[in-house]
Amino acid sequence: MEGKKKTNETHILVIPFPIQGHINPMVQFAKRLASKGLRVTLIATTSISKTMQAPTSSVKIETISDGFEEGEKIESTDIYLERFRVGVSQSLVDLIEKQKGYAHPPKVLVYDAFMPWALDVAQRQGLHGAAFFTQSCAVCAVYYHVHQGALKIPIQDPTTSLPSMPLLGIDDMPSFVCDTASYPSLLNLVLIQFSNFQKANWLLFNTFDKLEEEVVKWMASQWPIKTIGPTVPSMYLDKRVDDDKDYGFNLFKPNVDACMEWLGTKEIGSVVYVSFGSMASLGDEQMEELAWGLKRSNSHFLWVVRESEGIKLPNNFTDETLDKGLVVTWCPQLDVLAHKAVGCFMTHSGWNSTLEALSLGVPMVVMPQWTDQKTNAKFVIDVWQVGVRVKVDEKGIVRKEEIELCIREVMEGERGTEIKKNAARWKELAREAVDEGGSSDKNIEEFVANLVGT
Repeated sequence: MEGKKKTNETHILVIPFPIQGHINPMVQFAKRLASKGLRVTLIATTSISKTMQAPTSSVKIETISDGFEEGEKIESTDIYLERFRVGVSQSLVDLIEKQKGYAHPPKVLVYDAFMPWALDVAQRQGLHGAAFFTQSCAVCAVYYHVHQGALKIPIQDPTTSLPSMPLLGIDDMPSFVCDTASYPSLLNLVLIQFSNFQKANWLLFNTFDKLEEEVVKWMASQWPIKTIGPTVPSMYLDKRVDDDKDYGFNLFKPNVDACMEWLGTKEIGSVVYVSFGSMASLGDEQMEELAWGLKRSNSHFLWVVRESEGIKLPNNFTDETLDKGLVVTWCPQLDVLAHKAVGCFMTHSGWNSTLEALSLGVPMVVMPQWTDQKTNAKFVIDVWQVGVRVKVDEKGIVRKEEIELCIREVMEGERGTEIKKNAARWKELAREAVDEGGSSDKNIEEFVANLVGT
């Protein structure tokens, strides 16, 4: 009883970087901690707070200023990131100072590793710090080697050998380390994760031991890391967290009813679900090739095309595919991936989407665009063997014939049968990791025990 009381008295703050692929996993982790009896406050910055709903009654949301006026246009990514750092640092100090007067003041800040300066704020305020890495261990390892100078950039060698990793071709590397001039401020953002990470009290990774076994072992030999994923709502995994059915955050309004009603009319495993996330933008030519590739595949398809991208669809495409496809501006991705009608997920292979597909056992056709996606795609194909990767032509375009071929390979071919078996196996391993006594569950339990003892 005393231990339970002490857990309830332990207050923890969680602050994500304000983009969907970072917020979702940290919201899920907050819910897991709350389910273990901790007092958890999720910190939302003003720019995203209006799109968030309370993820659960046991997680409180506090909104802090990020230093920007509503509707303010920022000239560059560099200016945005520096203003964000200054604004959030000050707001975080104010929040912690205010909460020091509470009956249960915060003891620990779990912060997105993209914001290493948050650790400095926490420690100056007398809090412990836990860095939360939202990307895969493999991708983080690449960035770590670059940060340390062990891997020189821009990478030009045809292959790269890193400790405990498969041999990576240049097209398997994160885009920022191959084309360093494309997004210099974002390259800096992924590298500064390692500027002070060894000063953190805990290092948390959104993956699970068996998924990235070799690189996890290597990292664990260097630092006391804890794998705590996959951070997918409990309903789709172990079902041990009450009312945990979705993330509780949407940048866009989902077309829930339209999607689910349409899927309900389709046969088991007959639908290709196509989505490239909240940020990807395909060129006009690529959009057209994708559209006609989907039509040629002869599978049913549910395609998420954001409103800003809809203008790129071929003029007569929707009319010509009425019997086969449904195009929507957004949809409830987890519900769709979990639906028995979905037999394949065509995705950019961002880490959140990849973890969702692995956790729900859905085979993939991967079409990586940038950032960490090409490295994730390498693992999807060669390590986990749960999908196929499209090939681009000399112009960097994936042609309709290639799209058709890849979809048919997963949906119809012999290789598709093997991929489906592997996907079912990873689904089971993901559930085991977060279920009672699993590797991630044990790590979370140890984390909670450490917090209560601090």
